[in-house]
Amino acid sequence: MQSGSAGGAEASQQGLAFHWTLLTKPLADRFRAVVSGSKDGRPSWVGEIESGNDEGLFGPESAVWDVHGSVSTIVGGIRALLLQAAHPAALRGVVDHSRFESDPLGRLAGTTRWLTITTFGSTDAVRREAARVNGMHAHVKGEFADKANHARAYAARDPRFLLWVHCAFTDAFLKSHLAMGFPLRSTGGADQYVAEWSRSAVPLGLTTAPMSVAELEATLQTFRTDDLVASEVTRQVVGFILHPPFGWSGMVFYRVLANAAIATLDPQDLRLLGLEPRGVIWLRLAARLLKILSAVLGHESPSQKAARARVARLRAAV
Repeated sequence: MQSGSAGGAEASQQGLAFHWTLLTKPLADRFRAVVSGSKDGRPSWVGEIESGNDEGLFGPESAVWDVHGSVSTIVGGIRALLLQAAHPAALRGVVDHSRFESDPLGRLAGTTRWLTITTFGSTDAVRREAARVNGMHAHVKGEFADKANHARAYAARDPRFLLWVHCAFTDAFLKSHLAMGFPLRSTGGADQYVAEWSRSAVPLGLTTAPMSVAELEATLQTFRTDDLVASEVTRQVVGFILHPPFGWSGMVFYRVLANAAIATLDPQDLRLLGLEPRGVIWLRLAARLLKILSAVLGHESPSQKAARARVARLRAAV
């Protein structure tokens, strides 16, 4: 009798999973297209990850693979965009030189390409991708109003500008991952992630990235004291990030993720960005939705599978 009950419960769970798949597959396909530029999640540049003669900057046992191989990066990406809007130079660069209003999805796909190739590609692939990004950054320059409202020059390749963007990304991906309860299996934990991800900045011209969580927190606090300031443009960009041009079904899903991202922000940054705190319920809900999405998409992206195939080939040849 108990066996029959267990079998019925298992069948019910399988049926529920099947219905969730039917409901979420169109959203999953749309998600793939949004973040990678390809409906199947395999844009042409994934081929660069398959090729190469080394394991890259990190490798399968790294903390970076733990974090960036997780769907938590979706929330981390939203958090990074929000946090970057608090720096007037970074904000000016986005407004003056990006397509965030006319083609926000294209900009997101470009950022995804850099992040993914740098995480999973060989060192040759990372070098080529960094050259592509550096080429675009060479033209990103102009003027911005600093915290004292003085006009100052900015350039995307300036070390301080690079340091801010790097720290905002690192903080966003790490804290979103941990806050939603996703595992960090590497023995060095959060410090290992910060130290490893510092290598990603070197090909872009930054050699002074933080090497521990404590260094990262101290650097962020220095930026809060010396650089970060909200403006009317900040509020406009934050509004755009929180209300992108998605359809209603996409916005329902996105609103949960955006609220989860806000829930991970430091109270100082919330005040600066003019945002109200969000409760931990949003983190739990986002984690649950992302786990469902991960089950539909497959627990590893095509990029990570390509990287594992490259690593397996290299290790088999030793």
